[in-house]
Amino acid sequence: MNKFHKLMAASVTVVAAGTLAACGNNSNSSSSGTKKTLNWMDKTEIEGMDLSKVTDATSFTQLNNTMEGLYRLGKNAKVKPGLATKTTTSKDGKTWTFILRQNDKWSNGDPVTAQDFVYSWRRTVTPNTGSQYSYLFSGVKNADAIVAGKKKPTTLGVKAIGKDKLVVTLDKRIPYFKLLMGFPLFFPQNQKTVEKYGKSYGTSSKTTVYNGPFVQKGWTGSNLSWKLQKNKHYWDKKNVKLDTINFSVQKTPSTDYNLYQAGKLDAALLGPQASKQLKHQKGYTLRKTASTIYLEMNQKKKPFSNENFRKAISLAVNRKELANSVGGAAEPADTLSPENMTEVNGKDYTDLVRGTATKKFNTYNKQQAQAYWKKAQKELGTECSFAILTYDDDASKKGGEFLQSAIESALKGVDVKVQSIPKKTALGHAGNGDYDVFLMGWTADFSDPISFLDLNTTHNSQNWEKYSDSTYDKLVAESKVTPSEAKRWDSLVKAEQRIIDTQGVTPLYHPEEAWMVRSSVKNVVYNGAGAPYNFKEAYVEN
Repeated sequence: MNKFHKLMAASVTVVAAGTLAACGNNSNSSSSGTKKTLNWMDKTEIEGMDLSKVTDATSFTQLNNTMEGLYRLGKNAKVKPGLATKTTTSKDGKTWTFILRQNDKWSNGDPVTAQDFVYSWRRTVTPNTGSQYSYLFSGVKNADAIVAGKKKPTTLGVKAIGKDKLVVTLDKRIPYFKLLMGFPLFFPQNQKTVEKYGKSYGTSSKTTVYNGPFVQKGWTGSNLSWKLQKNKHYWDKKNVKLDTINFSVQKTPSTDYNLYQAGKLDAALLGPQASKQLKHQKGYTLRKTASTIYLEMNQKKKPFSNENFRKAISLAVNRKELANSVGGAAEPADTLSPENMTEVNGKDYTDLVRGTATKKFNTYNKQQAQAYWKKAQKELGTECSFAILTYDDDASKKGGEFLQSAIESALKGVDVKVQSIPKKTALGHAGNGDYDVFLMGWTADFSDPISFLDLNTTHNSQNWEKYSDSTYDKLVAESKVTPSEAKRWDSLVKAEQRIIDTQGVTPLYHPEEAWMVRSSVKNVVYNGAGAPYNFKEAYVEN
């Protein structure tokens, strides 16, 4: 499938050209010698456009380009000006005051005000909203109590003073607070629009309003193509060079590469074989992601509540072969946090994590896998069957099939099926606990290991696998309150070692995506953590 024979390329291109007719080509040019249209792709569909509720990278990319918060993250996650023109911080780091721009508007013509931030934040932490990301507000005054239903949302440590002054009060100093402010979860929301559409808010382009560089057009809630168009109300529209970005979802790398060759896409995600064949070609681009693909085993169910069984599953997987099978330049994972995300005193954080647990349980060892399976059998019985839930994109399906073969071959008596379904549906199943094993990925919301470790604590809304370990919870909690940086890192390292030792989740590989990107495409900002893409100042040369 990934061998690009000319005959196959020709036939696929003809079919795809019809389905992408709305994308057109880059014929719309300006007098400055730049084209005004970019044709881009994503490998999975949009989950939603309600920033209080979404959890996936595709949706956050859309929000990052159609919305704007206090800051915008530039290259290498550098904090750049957003709606805040001035920021002051108290000596104890617990009070932040932001002065906002007076010339930004929503796409419906309403002014963007400090109250829009207050409304947005309160809405996200309100339990009835159902945000799975509300835990990221931990540290903002009263946020934890509000999320737990013990205090009213109006007590949250955020207030508007007039239209242009926002004051945030924290319970404790947050080392990564500025990075959080560049993440779409903390962007403003237009109350009038949210209340107008109710439950339909953010479920389509038409039920969303925007204050960022672009507005979204043509997404119905389930379709696989849409557009971003330049927002005439955006405060910095003079620096937005593109008029239109045509998006399409391409779940099969061979198809998107054919479209790239035919000039229908300006960028294409590559599969395993293409990545090897094209690595020396012009336009070949590696995207390092602050991501980990791992298995979540539903520990509310047998046999996954059994630690020995979870360890048997982990030891049955040859991570190097799995990484090679799924595409790009993926690297086998022996830690939950990815490499090259966080540096601690001149060392990579993951080097501090590596030790007995990572070597013992995140390494392929068929003999040890069978030994742990025998231990588990004494407690569970001699046979078991389960399904691995995956998305229906090419890499996810290949990953599921590899795991199915590896587990069945190593563990006699274990029967594995693969259930590959659209991402939005899969996330719904996982969030409701309606699954056995979920092959999923997590991308750091900001460049700090707490982004991975926090979501696996007992009461975290993202803890779909229902892992619960008091030692782990204590270590993560300690990392948030200690005034000592050294102690903070020590707690985080021990927490990560603990979750690996108990196989609370099973890290598999760190994606490093291989793309072909036209050399004419300039100024696309990519960050491995948080919302991946920022197209604000992107352009295409003639």
